[in-house]
Parts: sequence; structure tokens; C-alpha cells
Amino acid sequence: MTKYIIRRLLQTIPVLFGVSILVFSLMFLIPGDAAQVIAGEGASEQTIENIREKLGLNDPAYVQYGRFITNAIQGDLGNSVRTGRSVMEEIEVRFWTTFELAIYSTILAVFIGLIAGVISAVRHYTLTDVAIMIIALFGLSMPNFWLGLMLIQWFALGNLPFGLTMPDWLFNIVQMKPSGWGEWNQMVLPVITLGTGGAAIIARMTRSSMLEVIGQDYIRTARAKGVSERIVIYRHALKNALIPVVTVIGLEFGAFLGGAVLTETIFAINGMGRLTVTAISQRDFPILQGTILVISLLFVLVNLLVDISYKFLNKRIDLN
Repeated sequence: MTKYIIRRLLQTIPVLFGVSILVFSLMFLIPGDAAQVIAGEGASEQTIENIREKLGLNDPAYVQYGRFITNAIQGDLGNSVRTGRSVMEEIEVRFWTTFELAIYSTILAVFIGLIAGVISAVRHYTLTDVAIMIIALFGLSMPNFWLGLMLIQWFALGNLPFGLTMPDWLFNIVQMKPSGWGEWNQMVLPVITLGTGGAAIIARMTRSSMLEVIGQDYIRTARAKGVSERIVIYRHALKNALIPVVTVIGLEFGAFLGGAVLTETIFAINGMGRLTVTAISQRDFPILQGTILVISLLFVLVNLLVDISYKFLNKRIDLN
């Protein structure tokens, strides 16, 4: 196991190297001039040129990249063009908010997705199965920004579809705050918005994997021995069906970290996603590069944890 972990960590180096090249290239691909942003719209050409020289923007691209990657390895991602603060400080303030949003959304997606997928597989080709898969299709197809806006209309403002208004007594019970993060009634709507699509994907994958496992010989043998259906489903079938599902869960968690951009913008959550949107609008290249690099690193580490978890789900898997 230790050798496998070390080998996988070494394999992440070229991946992160490629990511760093793409992240650094953003400065050249996105329209705008960092020196112009710092100097302001009314600055003279000489002032802009002095700033470019100070920041090293006149150096060749390979020199700039060498400086960028050397500093990044040491934990220095530069300073924000907008605020002048360290990029790591800006990210640190907002990181845990985005991380919490992704964690809670993943928990919601796994809870709903696994239950729905198992029920759909056990009752396959019945009306229940069809209904669950139709709902999952809607959840998969629904843009999360649209769902977020609808949830605000329904549970924060009380405006129901077709011009209906929620009764005051019910509105006082279910009313949620449409912005911010920290209190439970601020977290519910963003978590539902971000987790719904993931729940649909997990439900579909769980159903598919469970149907494949349920048809195996050892499941029929367990049933022939008189083992209760509950034990057959949850101890034998579900455990062996979880490997592809765990892979999807890991990918969804990474997607939630990146997908938080829209959700945090809609609900005015001061996280990394909103920081990224602000950096794009203000041409704050160091912040943009830093947030993408951090999210990419987390994505790689999550995939490593997913691969390690295979060993605990199936002892026959050899990671060496």
C-alpha cells in the first residue's frame, strides 16, 4: 500500500506540471493587461510600462513561467492585482467555505443517490424504477444556476410557480436566507442546488452497477441458502457494486469544487468560486491562476484517495 501511494504521488507531478503550464497560459490567453489594471484607466503609457517592467511582464514567456513555477513550489503564488494582498491569503480566507459547500453537497448527493439507486435496482423495470430514473434525468438535465434561482423564488421569497404565493404560516417555517454562508438556513439552498445533479448521476450509476452485481452467481447462491434479502442487497450486492460508484463520487466532489463558481455567485457566498469570478471580471491573473491551481491539486488528491479506497471495498484488488 505504501509503495502504491508513493508511486501515485510521484505520478501526480507531471499532471500538476501540465496544469501549471495551462494555468500560466491564462495570462496570455485572456484579453486584458495586468499592468493596465494596476495603473488604472487614466494612467499614462510610461506608468503602465514602468509597472510592466517591475512585474517582469516584459520578460520572455519561459522566464516568466520559470519564475512562476519556482515561486509556486515554495507556496508563493504572487499578489493580487486588485488588492495587493498575497494570493495564498486571499484563497485561505475563502477556501474552507468552498470546501464545506462541496463536502455537504457530496454528502447530500451520496445519501439521495445511493438510496434512489438501490431502490431502483431492486425494483427494476417497475413503476418505481421508471419514476426514479425520470426524476434522475430531470436532475441531471437541470442547470444548477436555474435551480438555484427557482429555490430562491420558492423558499426565500415565497413565490411559487403559476403565480401562487406560499401561505404565511408555511413561509415562516420553510423560509431560507438567499445569500451568505454560516447559518444552517443559509446553507440549505446552495447545498441542494449543487448536490442535485450529483445525486442524479450517483443514482443512475448505482442502479447500473447494482443490476450487474445482482445477476452474479454468488448472489443467487446466497438467496438459495436462505439469506435474508436485506443482507443479500446491502452486505453482498451493494458492497461489490460500490467501486464504480465511489469513482463517480470522487469525480463529483472535484466537480463540486469547480461548479461552486456559479452557486457561490447566485447565493453571494464569499468562497473560492466567487473569488474566481471576481478575478476574471477584474483581470486579476494571479488570483485566477492560484484558485485554478489549488482546485486542480485537490482534484488530483481526491482521485488518489478514491483509488486507495478500492482496497477497502474489495480485498482482492492488488494496489501493488
